Amino acid sequence: MDLVPKPDQVVSAASNVAHTLVYGGLADLRPMPRTLIDEGTLREVHHYRPAAHARESGDPVLLVTPLAAPALCYDLRRGCSLVEHLVGTGRPTYLVEYGAVSFRDRDLGMEHWIEEVVPTAVREVSAHAGGRPVHLVGWSLGGTFALLSAAADASLPIGSITVLGSPFDVRQVPLVAPLRPLLHLTDGRGLITRIYQAAGGAPQPLVRWAFQLSSFQKLVTKPLALARNLDDADYLAQIQAVDRFTAHMIAYPGRTFGQLYHRLLKGNALVEGTFDLGDRTVSVAHIRVPVLVVAGADDGIAPAGSVKAVVPLLTGSPDVRFEIVPGGHLGMLTGRRARSGTWPVIDAWVAEWTQRPDDPAIGANPTRRYRSAGSRALRR
Repeated sequence: MDLVPKPDQVVSAASNVAHTLVYGGLADLRPMPRTLIDEGTLREVHHYRPAAHARESGDPVLLVTPLAAPALCYDLRRGCSLVEHLVGTGRPTYLVEYGAVSFRDRDLGMEHWIEEVVPTAVREVSAHAGGRPVHLVGWSLGGTFALLSAAADASLPIGSITVLGSPFDVRQVPLVAPLRPLLHLTDGRGLITRIYQAAGGAPQPLVRWAFQLSSFQKLVTKPLALARNLDDADYLAQIQAVDRFTAHMIAYPGRTFGQLYHRLLKGNALVEGTFDLGDRTVSVAHIRVPVLVVAGADDGIAPAGSVKAVVPLLTGSPDVRFEIVPGGHLGMLTGRRARSGTWPVIDAWVAEWTQRPDDPAIGANPTRRYRSAGSRALRR
């Protein structure tokens, strides 16, 4: 809205305010229809129903949800939903989510997601889609889970992996870098450790507060931004949808949060591309499928440098590409600019590596040759 609003802007602003007061908001928050096809401990695998106007065809995409964040990240609102976009193109679309975390889940570590949840979801999706290879798309920690799951089990029927905003070098995260020396002073017996051990995890309010803190500047300037955009219904709808997303943050299980805090945050364990799982160490160098790495240009939680750090570690992948797209941590995935920024990149990548009817299964044939020009170019 202009400093001195035009008549049409005043009318639009008044209409938006009235609609919000009467209907509670401007966003179309209807979830995309889906069907549960598999479930287990903190694991639900859903198949999104095909769109009436687009026949479902090709390899399936499995959206891997990060811990603590609700699956709303992939289906934020109509018009800004990656799920809606994929279904609308006829792509078989699936989602693995984890449900609410409770105190009884406090002993579950990252192994549960890397060795059980994601691998089981991949196999179930492949079977449901007629044995086709599965293209994993993981945002934030979901991308980390996707990579480590593929590294831990080369037999999974995976066609490709797309990771969005998944940091592999926390030294390059502005919010974390200044604090890391202080985190080591307590030698594992600090206040944060005592809190999550007593609570059995990181409670939902703490997770929500941490996410909001990462966007503190936007939080402070939000009232002014709302006032300036009262005539922009799409902007107001996006704010409403993001607020709902933030309000539905989920708790972390105690052991998992401990691993994230001590290994990833304090120890920067992923910077070498390896992670300890029980009595073995997995390495992303063992991944044998194409990998697309995507960073948000304005991401304060996972800046481009911290995300790109994984690229030189993927030495076993036949094709590795790195892209920077518009948006912050959530915006790169489901913001208004994602429609023309991130989503076409994902579409093109998945289409490139989709199995043709006469091709052998991508994830199941270790002798399949991939084009590796992109991989070689990145490592020069």
